[in-house]
Amino acid sequence: MSEMPGVREVKSAARTVELLDVLAARGDRPARLQELADELGVPRSSMYALLRTLIARGWVRTDVTGSLYGIGIHALLTGTSYLDTDPYVRVARPFLDEASDALGETIHLGRLDGFDVAYLATRESHEYLRTISRVGRRLPAHVGALGKALLAERGDDALPPGPYPRATEHTRTTREALAADLAATRERGHSVDREEAVAGIAGFGFALRYAAPAHDAISCSVPVVRLTPEHEERIVAVMREVRSKIEAAAHRGAPGAPDWR
Repeated sequence: MSEMPGVREVKSAARTVELLDVLAARGDRPARLQELADELGVPRSSMYALLRTLIARGWVRTDVTGSLYGIGIHALLTGTSYLDTDPYVRVARPFLDEASDALGETIHLGRLDGFDVAYLATRESHEYLRTISRVGRRLPAHVGALGKALLAERGDDALPPGPYPRATEHTRTTREALAADLAATRERGHSVDREEAVAGIAGFGFALRYAAPAHDAISCSVPVVRLTPEHEERIVAVMREVRSKIEAAAHRGAPGAPDWR
């Protein structure tokens, strides 16, 4: 966790954020009071008081028995506000539509967050079942086209030592294997994910270089059964053009828009 020099962390605020992170990461698995107290290392009574405070404000919800806890609706409202006010998401949206219309495949916009990628926008294909692409979902950066495109913008010294979690039998789980793939990505100019995140799905990722190093990327996902050499060539051509358009629009910027770090 990074802190500003000379500013002490507010422990109660940090604990609140940690609790919300834990609940969000559990997805559809609600937690019990003791589980949360144990995971965060706080007394049961303190955890209960924090939960009741957050329930009253809509950040946490509980079941009819009052014994199970999950993320609340205010997390959704805040996340939606983040997407609505982020200048890069706003700039990219029409070009995601353009790529979707041109290719008929699923198009993603994602942002690097540590060693994960968070999905910020998605244009779905109707040709296959989607499994990982909903907005707000996180995916380890080493397994998908979005993440690998962004990791390739950084030096290999930024890579964790590994081993990395395996999503499919094709996932690169060692630092050496990932570094070799990122070197190929840099030479190629885009990343390729061949069933590394989801079996049966390939992806092609393109870093958006309106920041250095890039923090956002776009990708196209396609079922491998429909991925002919000709279709792959077209995907790469269209996505390169779309990347250029997004970068140009982002550099023009919005008058008065904050330059978020």
